Amino acid sequence: MMFEHTLLERARADRRRVVLPEGTEERVLHAAEVLLRRGVCDLTLLGPADAIRKKAADLGIDLGDSELIDPATSDLRDSFAEKYAALRAHKGVSVELAYDVVSDVNYFGTLMVQEGLADGMVSGSVHSTAATIRPAFEIIKTKPEASIVSSVFFMCLADKVLVYGDCAVNPDPDAEQLADIAIQSASTAAQFGVEPRIAMLSYSTGTSGSGADVDKVRRATELVRTRRPDLRIEGPIQYDAAVEPSVAATKLPGSEVAGQATVLIFPDLNTGNNTYKAVQRSAGAIAVGPVLQGLRKPVNDLSRGALVQDIVNTVAITAIQAQQAPVQQSPPRRHPSCEPVPRPRPQLRLVVGEVPAPRHARRRPAGGRPRRADR
Repeated sequence: MMFEHTLLERARADRRRVVLPEGTEERVLHAAEVLLRRGVCDLTLLGPADAIRKKAADLGIDLGDSELIDPATSDLRDSFAEKYAALRAHKGVSVELAYDVVSDVNYFGTLMVQEGLADGMVSGSVHSTAATIRPAFEIIKTKPEASIVSSVFFMCLADKVLVYGDCAVNPDPDAEQLADIAIQSASTAAQFGVEPRIAMLSYSTGTSGSGADVDKVRRATELVRTRRPDLRIEGPIQYDAAVEPSVAATKLPGSEVAGQATVLIFPDLNTGNNTYKAVQRSAGAIAVGPVLQGLRKPVNDLSRGALVQDIVNTVAITAIQAQQAPVQQSPPRRHPSCEPVPRPRPQLRLVVGEVPAPRHARRRPAGGRPRRADR
């Protein structure tokens, strides 16, 4: 598909380094081979180095010059523990507790991104959304202009690409948060070549209905118009009026968005998550995402059912997001604890074993779990 091809080409044009915490997962290793063979980005894989090498060799996978880091034995663990303890001191996190926490691959990978040792992170093929994005909330945090972290899916249809948000993170956003999601989603759409025309979805179009749910969408639409008068937006509007010109001509004639919307903002997670899955499964659309937005640096989450191509796409998206990040001084890319991977000898047969679950930290700092959709 052209959209997927364009992602790989854009990432290749300005190569970045992406850290993959799930280094022993079979799908991640296959995706890494594709990314390296196509020159999409540089990679760091986390996990026991010997286990990663053996798994790759058993699968006949060439990891080229990827870097391997085992968080449990890395020279970075001490400094990362000090940095994490300082960040979470207000929560009572000691250096001793932080030392345990940063051995978790997702915390370790997030700290690599924060410290400039990687440009972005992709995880979630065997971890929950909460386990993947909680470290980013705690360490990387949101951009100054963003009040929340949200997500979009790129829905690749036969003749166009639509952007759906938020379908993965925020259960029931209020009007202020919904406006933030719309603005973030428009920026993400533009970043990936989709001209943003925003539809704020509801069960009512225009002034035809009333009620608390409709009023929330109407208020969010007004907030977007006030904050970003340059954006084309319509709401409240029903899905059919948003995407079908013949329906738009009847329900909302004269609108510059109705019938040709490209960014569709759902009023809550229940609606958004079910709609993207319905379109994906029933209309044969390719769903690329979720793509997280609102973080200072790119971290993206995979579905635990992600295919190899899904991982490849998400890594490419993360690399492109990193290209747009503010330029800052970064430490050297290769740390002494990063081991280059020797090329495996040719294998006479493939041995595919059970994938061991990643080892997690035994203790975690106090704090709530971010709510999520079970994708």
